Amino acid sequence: MKNQTENTKTPITRRGFLRSAAVVTTFAAVPSYVLGLRGQTPPSGKLNIAGIGVGGQGGADLDSIMQSSKENIVALADPDWGHAAHTFKRYPNAKTFKDYRKMLDEMKEIDAIVVGTPDHHHAFAAMEGIRRGKHVYCEKPLTHSVWEARVLAKAAKEAGVVTQMGNQGQASEDTRRLCELVWAGAIGPVHEVHVWTDRPSRGLFDEYWPQGVARPSDKPEVPSTLDWDLWIGPAPMRPYHPIYCPFRWRGWWDFGTGALGDIGCHALDPIFRALKLGDTAPLSVQASSTRVNTETFPLGSMVTYQFPARPATVQATNLHVRGMSGPGAGAVAMPPVKVVWYDGGLRPPRPDGLEDEQVMGDNGRLLVGEHGFILGTRIYPESRQREFSDVPKSIPRTSNCYKEFVDACKDRKTLCGSDFGFAGPLAEAVLLGNVALRVQLRDKLTRYKLLWDSANFRFTNLEEANAFLRREYREGWKLV
Repeated sequence: MKNQTENTKTPITRRGFLRSAAVVTTFAAVPSYVLGLRGQTPPSGKLNIAGIGVGGQGGADLDSIMQSSKENIVALADPDWGHAAHTFKRYPNAKTFKDYRKMLDEMKEIDAIVVGTPDHHHAFAAMEGIRRGKHVYCEKPLTHSVWEARVLAKAAKEAGVVTQMGNQGQASEDTRRLCELVWAGAIGPVHEVHVWTDRPSRGLFDEYWPQGVARPSDKPEVPSTLDWDLWIGPAPMRPYHPIYCPFRWRGWWDFGTGALGDIGCHALDPIFRALKLGDTAPLSVQASSTRVNTETFPLGSMVTYQFPARPATVQATNLHVRGMSGPGAGAVAMPPVKVVWYDGGLRPPRPDGLEDEQVMGDNGRLLVGEHGFILGTRIYPESRQREFSDVPKSIPRTSNCYKEFVDACKDRKTLCGSDFGFAGPLAEAVLLGNVALRVQLRDKLTRYKLLWDSANFRFTNLEEANAFLRREYREGWKLV
């Protein structure tokens, strides 16, 4: 089939529109049909919500919304009706579809959508909602490609709709406490960070999904409950196989974003907030891993980002601190910082000064500063822990990301802590790491440091790497 390539003639600079995206939007100047006011909160005070991709996490997101605030689940779209059957059963009054585009065309009463599709559909489903003035909750990572993250954040800002990336931890006490400790100088200026996960492995002899494998050669029959063409969507067509769906798509380049995409937006979010990385971009990204192939992510990898110094200003895109000022809002200068990601069971060296009985765990984060380190939210050495144990809780607390989203849709005042103005740069950084992984195919696993020019949206020292910033779309699928 003829492919349609993502394309934009003028690079979209991030700094300009993301800073303004973080400021409260003035809605009065925006036409009501753009804002989705034809889909305003109904007289009952309940939102009409539609789910897109509801067999797995998308269905769980709907359940969480209903637990936080009883709304109207009016429509459900999923090409795999077998996998989605349990969600259809839980919401019997919702109209069911296989194609989310058809659902949005037919059901004008929808106020908001919840996107829980495989990663390769995220940008498309979210953009379909944004074009129609619908509020959008989209699972992490925000998109499948770096370019999609930038385009989607820009579109959401221009439309003025409420957005939230599915990053539950951003609303947590743990995230806020880390920010408060770092901004209070608990370990001094932070110059190095390590973040790790055991995924895709699950223990020693199990896995959440396959990676480091080749494409299967057998061609099983497509289940009668699955529309395979719709499931493939914008990705290149290939024969059906249960190794892809449901859920096991995460490790395939065409469909998922690997362990970094799956966990990175969760695990790196507190780092982005505490170290004010949302208003900047990495200067370079470098990866090393087990063997990379053209079909799936490697079994384990390490990705290193270098970020520039940040000035003593409040981070514009840190929605935790909007309206606040001073050191408690992150108004402290920060030096250049190295951020290292590990997956597949890899982890950083054990830091000196950590007690012998202290377990680092299969998933964790370590911030290293001039005067100590923070493992999780525990400060080392112990003398620093005692000194900073009473740092004030200055950042406003929130209940959860689902209630933030619902309340923001209704009152247009509540802040979504992971709106696309914040989630876009975070997703970009995460997905740049995947580009660094892919370029290893060209150089027999030799590490290659990619120099990133965010303003011009390109790598300056390896033209081949720029091809991985975007992906080709199958005929019939176009994002912009």
